[in-house]
Amino acid sequence: MEDLKNLPTLTRKDFVSSQEVRWCPGCGDYSILAQAQKTMADMGIPREKFVVVSGIGCSSRMPYYVNTYGFHTIHGRAPTVATGIKVANPDLNVWVVTGDGDSLSIGGNHTLHALRKNIDLKILLFNNQIYGLTKGQYSPTSELGKKTKSSPYGSVDYPLSPLSFAAGAGATFIARTLASDPVHMGEVMGQAAKHRGVAFVEILQNCVIFNDNAYGELTEKETRPERILQLEQGKPLVFGKDRKKGIRLNGLTPEIVELGDDVKESDLLVHDAGRAGLNYAFLLAEMESPFPIPIGIFHREDRPTLDQMIHAQVAQARKALGEGDLMKVFRSGEVWEVA
Repeated sequence: MEDLKNLPTLTRKDFVSSQEVRWCPGCGDYSILAQAQKTMADMGIPREKFVVVSGIGCSSRMPYYVNTYGFHTIHGRAPTVATGIKVANPDLNVWVVTGDGDSLSIGGNHTLHALRKNIDLKILLFNNQIYGLTKGQYSPTSELGKKTKSSPYGSVDYPLSPLSFAAGAGATFIARTLASDPVHMGEVMGQAAKHRGVAFVEILQNCVIFNDNAYGELTEKETRPERILQLEQGKPLVFGKDRKKGIRLNGLTPEIVELGDDVKESDLLVHDAGRAGLNYAFLLAEMESPFPIPIGIFHREDRPTLDQMIHAQVAQARKALGEGDLMKVFRSGEVWEVA
């Protein structure tokens, strides 16, 4: 392993490629790209140790724009290719860049198993609730009744919560942030980068062409305090313009309460990303109007990763049986010669 202490200090500019960045003006992808490049630089790892893998969609252009190794794969299959890369070379730092359609529709099965297996990947899911690259069809995260070219009378599909999906698959790091909040996004990416195991980060972003103002209430100065619940480890769930509202549990059901004489901060639910396994992450992920939208780290736990366990198993087999001989395997059993 290379001595990282003797490496030159890297900056975001070191991770900027020579390719012209081509997204629509105003797209949140620009902000996400900048924070990803900065996060990689902050890790103090050589560029050649990074691999960025993507599927299909607007987000999936990112491998071209990051000055590292990269793969632009096929629709929905980025987690599979990334899994192979990480298992084959566990020293690599592997990032998956995907969208709500790419990873939760055609790629849902592959995403699920990458999460379930706890392969050491950093998965950034750009969620704009629409298929942007293919001209505006509704996606798995689009709201019920969404009118698009493919659903002119309104979608009759119920939306999927990416974070509930991740919790259901047993992900060991689950988080949500906003492309419009680069400071918060950078902090979340930094924590995801440090996590040993699968890190799943949902990034809420706008599509200025096909789904403009999708998260307007979360970004506008007037409405944001009432619609955003910022999760801070060890602190009560408080929100609102004057921070006079909070979330407490009524049995197993969360409820919004007004802070005052009858309700104190000590009565509120206190955020703990390691709380009660994945049950707490589910509770947060399922919050929707009239509840505020939680952002931050929902869940974090340490668990052996797939790549660790595979290489431990290989080492154990080598210790017991010695180095293998592939040609012996080819010639074992029923074989024949072709004259």
